[in-house]
Amino acid sequence: MQYDNTNTGASFKNTYKQKESQPDMTGKIDVEGVEYRMSGWFNESDKAGKYIKWKVTKKEEDSSPKSESAPF
Repeated sequence: MQYDNTNTGASFKNTYKQKESQPDMTGKIDVEGVEYRMSGWFNESDKAGKYIKWKVTKKEEDSSPKSESAPF
């Protein structure tokens, strides 16, 4: 029996973070069968206290650059 990842996700500490603009956490989430990448930043406000601000982007099928043969 294969595990169904639909409508689930996970995030992990970004161990590669070198600048403040890079996310504190990264991960993946599946929503209705569509996979997304998540990036999260730790924040704090006077009203809400500590929270995580998330950015979610659709994962592309193949994000690697395509190589083209030289015409000669």
